[in-house]
Amino acid sequence: MTEHLPGAAGQSMSAEIAAQPEVLAASALRHSEIAEVARVVSARRPRFALLAARGSSDHAATYAKYLIEVLLQLPAGLVSPSATTLYGARPDLSDVLVISVSQSGGSPDLVEVTEVARGQGALTVAVTNTPDSPLNAVAELAVDIGAGPEVAVAATKTYTATLLSLYLLIDAVRGGKAEAVRDIGALAASALDDTEEQVAESVRRLRFVERVLTTGRGYSSASASEAALKLAETSYLAARAYSGADLLHGPVAAVDEETAVLAVTSKGNGGAAMVDVVKAVRERGADVLAVGSAAGEMDASSRLMLPDSSEEVAPILEILPLQRLALGLALARGGDPDNPRGLRKVTKTR
Repeated sequence: MTEHLPGAAGQSMSAEIAAQPEVLAASALRHSEIAEVARVVSARRPRFALLAARGSSDHAATYAKYLIEVLLQLPAGLVSPSATTLYGARPDLSDVLVISVSQSGGSPDLVEVTEVARGQGALTVAVTNTPDSPLNAVAELAVDIGAGPEVAVAATKTYTATLLSLYLLIDAVRGGKAEAVRDIGALAASALDDTEEQVAESVRRLRFVERVLTTGRGYSSASASEAALKLAETSYLAARAYSGADLLHGPVAAVDEETAVLAVTSKGNGGAAMVDVVKAVRERGADVLAVGSAAGEMDASSRLMLPDSSEEVAPILEILPLQRLALGLALARGGDPDNPRGLRKVTKTR
């Protein structure tokens, strides 16, 4: 993809997308550091896990929920921060693992949720890109995702570095040695470099679309949600994300030839479950862009093929060309994704 000149719209987002192979390769080398945190978690033997997050970090938390349920065989759920901050809920969290995910570590609601959870007996772990953040200060344990400063408002390298850090943590809790991400830097480079022309063509194809639906199953449902957010915040598109299963339970009725569908389909159980979903939306006339290592198996209008990987780490790769798609569409539609209207880098909520 063409590099943007200094001062050009989208230059920060473009640079941060391109930096991800290097960031991910470096993060994978921090396995032993994250394994120290994992050893404490393993020793405490939590009964179940809760995850607290907002925005892009909430999608990373959804990914972690699947990792915990599948790899650790523990029940896991997503926290509703408002239950604590607005309604004063104080549940007994003895022997519960609470992982709070925030790139900035500065959102007051997540800080309060984490502090309350620790006071209620939970083992609390902060996963952030800011080691000296308020969130780290109130959590018992902390994982630094190590993405470095991120300037663009839209999270790119911090998102994928968060996914990788969560994978390293949860894999280490089960006694894994991070074999599945040993070559993650090279895989990420391939995911970006090998899809460059196809992303540019997808930008031309989708430039004037006004309604986008993103969908995936299993681990890839996090990628579908994050893709919808990126399109909404950079291109101001009316983008909605649905699990492939939920899509067939009703929303598919709204799909027609005016709808663009981004289907995230990597090899594995989740991708196999998407075959019928993609077929259903194609039958309704939708323009379907399939993204992932299983894209070639889908009845799609166009494809962004990605390298094979373990299904549980595929979301780290799936989002990369979709970030570039969001960047390209924003620029093609006359916007500046580095300065989306009404948004700031750090959003503080309670």
